[in-house]
Amino acid sequence: MKNNYKVNSKLVLLFVIAYTSFGFSQSTDQEQIKKLYDTALTEGKGYDWLNYLSNQIGGRLSGSIQAQQAVNYTKSQLDSLGVDKVWLQQVMVPKWVRGTPEFAYFETSPGATTNVSICALGGSVPTPPRGIKANIIEVEGIEQLAILGKEKIEGKIVFFNKPMDATQIDTFTAYSNCVDQRYAGALEASKYGAFGVIVRSMNLRLDDYPHTGSMGYGDQAESERIPAAAISTNAAELLSTSLKLNPEIKFFFKQNCKQFSDVESYNVIAEIKGSTKPEEVIVVGGHLDSWDLGDGSHDDGAGCVQSMEVLNLFKKTGYKPKRTIRVVLFMNEENGLRGGNKYAEVAAANNEKHIFALESDSGGFTPRGFTFDSSDKNFEKVLEWKSLFEPYLIHSFVKGFSGADISPLKKDGLVLAGLRPDSQRYFDHHHAENDTFEHVNRRELQLGAASMASLIYLVDTYGF
Repeated sequence: MKNNYKVNSKLVLLFVIAYTSFGFSQSTDQEQIKKLYDTALTEGKGYDWLNYLSNQIGGRLSGSIQAQQAVNYTKSQLDSLGVDKVWLQQVMVPKWVRGTPEFAYFETSPGATTNVSICALGGSVPTPPRGIKANIIEVEGIEQLAILGKEKIEGKIVFFNKPMDATQIDTFTAYSNCVDQRYAGALEASKYGAFGVIVRSMNLRLDDYPHTGSMGYGDQAESERIPAAAISTNAAELLSTSLKLNPEIKFFFKQNCKQFSDVESYNVIAEIKGSTKPEEVIVVGGHLDSWDLGDGSHDDGAGCVQSMEVLNLFKKTGYKPKRTIRVVLFMNEENGLRGGNKYAEVAAANNEKHIFALESDSGGFTPRGFTFDSSDKNFEKVLEWKSLFEPYLIHSFVKGFSGADISPLKKDGLVLAGLRPDSQRYFDHHHAENDTFEHVNRRELQLGAASMASLIYLVDTYGF
């Protein structure tokens, strides 16, 4: 009986120690996360950084003067944080220039024209100097080209009018289901003898803003490439209705874009060295380039300043990470992914050990959670932290896509993640003239930064 009592006493003691340790750990995590949120909302610098990027520099298309100005500015701001190291990583990027504003109209009868809002798609060839005028044929997706065949398409302008699916609550799913017409529409239509393509903007809202975005020709000979432009959703609706009334409508468009040789640019990188496991690297980042129509505040100025803010929050709260925390502002996500590929290439060459990478590239709206590209085992570990985010209304932890720039890092054992803000308004602004600073809310932006810093704190503390 006495021996049993001793054994039971030991078990109770071990239980008390384990419970106390767990409670202390939970309490410590809660306190540190609260510090990060409080500091982000009261002393954060992200909104001011974004103000400068957006209003003093503007759109930052790869290869442009503005892109280089953004490199210089963000490097100087990261230097000012007093982190351990800040440097530039050279990368060659494409240089595509839009040229003078595009112009388009459709003609219902000789002299009866209606102007419509268009913009060249990124990477498109120009029209001939006097533009293109031809009959136009409407399709809802690339698959309809084969059904119509060369006989009905040759010598015409193809109008891709597949809308984003409004029934999809996840607007990124709606975008993914129809963006192929933007990227590959010109290549596919040219095989049937089309003179050019007009693509409905990737936008759930009806408005007058055409949305640009990347498109590609693959290895098609330059002489076979046809011009491609996006048309605003309001104009797409009007054109579609007019074609039903008069299938013989002619469409005219003129654009003056040009592709130049690759130019030198940079990824901007900064880090705080780990105190006990410096060889293990945690990356957080966004892409510094943007399209040229707006100022790239949501896509992806927000993600860049939120990533910079992670280092700022750690410094301000006095948190000293165990592992190396590295911010990477990637160049050329929009039309090439050269920055992401370059970073992964150098990391592999240096035999660096990355354990986690987090990207913010879904806008600066209210954060809702994270998506994770990981093994089931690592995802189960992440789910143990979910309750710590619930006081901040972060509730969505799901498996899924992380981010384009960090995807080249993917390998077994590495966990990739993406910040997921509320997506309902994102495609109102995506790649359009109205992606501007006034559409970013300071509090929402800073909540996103705090959420990212909190997740990185947990990964740094517990690892994988």
